[in-house]
Amino acid sequence: MPLQLGSLSVETPVVLAPMAGITNAAYRRLCLEQMGARGADGLFVCEMITSRGLVEGDAMTKSMLTFDELETVRSVQLYGTDPAYVGKATEILCAEYGVAHVDLNFGCPVPKVTRKGGGGALPWKRGLLGEILEASVRAAAPYDVPVTMKTRKGIDDDHLTYLDAGRIAQESGVAAIALHGRTVQQAYSGVADWESIAELVAHVDIPVLGNGDIWEAADALRMVEQTGAAGVVVGRGCLGRPWLFRDLAAAFAGESIATLPTLGEVAAMMRRHAELLSRHMGEERGCKEFRKHVSWYLKGFRAGGPLRHALALVDSLATLDALLAELDPDESFPVGELGTPRGRQGAPRRHVVLPEGWLGDADGSGTCVAEDVLAASGG
Repeated sequence: MPLQLGSLSVETPVVLAPMAGITNAAYRRLCLEQMGARGADGLFVCEMITSRGLVEGDAMTKSMLTFDELETVRSVQLYGTDPAYVGKATEILCAEYGVAHVDLNFGCPVPKVTRKGGGGALPWKRGLLGEILEASVRAAAPYDVPVTMKTRKGIDDDHLTYLDAGRIAQESGVAAIALHGRTVQQAYSGVADWESIAELVAHVDIPVLGNGDIWEAADALRMVEQTGAAGVVVGRGCLGRPWLFRDLAAAFAGESIATLPTLGEVAAMMRRHAELLSRHMGEERGCKEFRKHVSWYLKGFRAGGPLRHALALVDSLATLDALLAELDPDESFPVGELGTPRGRQGAPRRHVVLPEGWLGDADGSGTCVAEDVLAASGG
């Protein structure tokens, strides 16, 4: 079944989660090409931007709003703690950037965000959450652009917010809600609680998207089956594995496919990624941006330490070509890596950093510290 977000229909109910420093135009295109190879589509979300940065014309914020010509549906995640800024930023995205989908971030666990009452901390203030959602929905309505939100279970196990957030989202006219089955305190540690996703599905009438621990296409199908979610949000599982979107398209089309590329095929994907980054950013910056992806692409392969180190310092496409040529193109995919976590994990936080007195009044609007222009990871 397609994912229906207001008037926007997404054939394959799969969303690429916005990830800071990762889901730029080049990476979104790379993933889109993989899904497109199956004749399918999905929703590929731009890195999170701040509403205040956009409204005030911050150059860095505006530079992040770059889209590839292959992106016929522009999707952006917006962060904000002030309804007025979020509403105005939503209007700018719709009117000036041709954005067709706006997602609001209420799931980020990064301390520099939660200490200002933003991200995963904000849904504790039910009144403020409603005001922000209503402001964004109201601003997007004249453009027929659906607004969605992403959140977590809550601040910690003693301060859960996801059921109230779902109710408020529905009442505010939000088109769908995505739930990461972890608390802010958990960050990316432990195992995602899919049961909470099922509870939210039963609690609201709007579509619920499930997020957390989708490492393979089979995980996505299992999540939908177990929770009743309308679709899935994929984050860390695609790091160094953009072909996961090819598998997801096949899985939701009823085919059982698990892509197991040889090291030579992975090297070709690495080269394509660096090429796209260079096209969008210039070769020098593009190659520098590519460096962070090397360890993810080569995870589990036998490539030696010196070669990995050299690849992590690559400064040109020519250098990259020479280094990739040293890899064994016939080496098989390390099947032991299938189903294992990728990207950061870490340990649960001892406590969540919040504004002073934040937990005192759950129903009020709260007082948020003015937003900084920041780049934070998605929730």
